[in-house]
Amino acid sequence: MGSLERLLGRTMLIVSHPDDETIGCGALLQRMREPVVVFLTDGAPRDPYFWSAYGSRESYAELRAEEARNALYRIGVTELFFLHTAQGTIPDQELYLNLDLAYSAVSELIVQVRPEVLLCSTYEGGHPDHDCCAFLGSMLSSQARIPIWELPLYHRRGTVLEYQKFLRNSGEEVRALCGGDELLLKRAMIAAYRSQYETLKQFTPETEVFRPMVKYDFSRPPHPGKLNYEVWGWRMTGEDLCAAFTAFGQSLGKEARQVG
Repeated sequence: MGSLERLLGRTMLIVSHPDDETIGCGALLQRMREPVVVFLTDGAPRDPYFWSAYGSRESYAELRAEEARNALYRIGVTELFFLHTAQGTIPDQELYLNLDLAYSAVSELIVQVRPEVLLCSTYEGGHPDHDCCAFLGSMLSSQARIPIWELPLYHRRGTVLEYQKFLRNSGEEVRALCGGDELLLKRAMIAAYRSQYETLKQFTPETEVFRPMVKYDFSRPPHPGKLNYEVWGWRMTGEDLCAAFTAFGQSLGKEARQVG
């Protein structure tokens, strides 16, 4: 069994979207002495279905960033970074198309803030950006030689969506139970995400679970069944992500050989 003590110092939490940090580890963040939070996408997909009520994709992205600031400031987290590349922000659902940009930007941040450990979402097939986050976290951990932990958000098992559970246990899972003032503050963080109310009410705020990241084969989807975002009919498939992971890994390996 692992120990959460490793995560309570200067931890860099790498997440895909504003609100992932709250539902995944809003309680644990309150216990960290020097948390650093990095958002890889702007949380706004290109599809107007997600942002039409807010006027434009850009307005929706700005709202989600403001909600994140409000949520994190409530628990005293002030070191937060919204990833910007030379091409601007990365839209929600498009992280797999921008692995190189995200990897370079976070690599620079790691040098800048010098975290002791990384924490990111697990590889589970719930949302393509979450799976990309797991892949990038694994690569960054290896490059920077920093230990990495993971947390679950959601995945589909058959017809059922499961929340905050790992696909498979490794034996090193650690649960963080939250109550009292800690739970009240986490609920306040959740309330700050007004635009995500319907989504966030599916999660249980009282329990969070973590473990040292297990070794994944990113050349294969996280499980053999239909992935959640495939069921939702989004344009990408698990195979598309795996192809992007493989291509990026080969490119990075080639670059390292040239430098060496």
